[in-house]
Amino acid sequence: MITRLRDAWRRFAEKRPGLAQFVVFFMLSNGITVLQLALMPLLKWVFGMTPLVETTFQLWPVGSNPDGSQYYVFDYAAGALPAGGGGLAYFLAVQITLLVAQVINFFAQRTITFKSNSSIAKAATWYAIAYVVITLIAAAAQGLYKTPIYDLFIETWALGGTGETLADVVTMIINAAISFWVFFPIFKVIFRTVPEPEAAGAPVVVRPS
Repeated sequence: MITRLRDAWRRFAEKRPGLAQFVVFFMLSNGITVLQLALMPLLKWVFGMTPLVETTFQLWPVGSNPDGSQYYVFDYAAGALPAGGGGLAYFLAVQITLLVAQVINFFAQRTITFKSNSSIAKAATWYAIAYVVITLIAAAAQGLYKTPIYDLFIETWALGGTGETLADVVTMIINAAISFWVFFPIFKVIFRTVPEPEAAGAPVVVRPS
């Protein structure tokens, strides 16, 4: 059974290499998302027991919210959710989760999905640049949906702690979705397969002119 599945996959990959690559990328990305969903609540719980919850972390003001208040790219007001923004504790929980997930994702996608043999240093540099840009975009977008999601689960639906956990899951899924659709084309560029040089000492074939 396993052999037949392996052979069927090999034939599919040979016939549709681009689609097969996307399927592998999709499966690995979902595995990374599951890791994020497990890690995020744990880190949030750990940091939630520290005074960092009451430490405001608001960075890079850009424009205004509909109510006239200042809009920040990184907006983590002091105080527990949903009344506050989770403070520096929530920021660290989110960013550490994303960092761990993306480091694992880098090596898994490079080795398994794209089977890249290009310079790992160069790929890592471009990956880091892309990661910073995507983090800024995701952080700015989170300012639009984070508070409404936590309000919905915790207050509107009155789910309490369960609602907070569900809101954590939803926000991480949104972050993962943003990363998924942005990173695939980036990986196609930075994870190239470089032709291997001819083996040293191989006989040189002299063709008649």
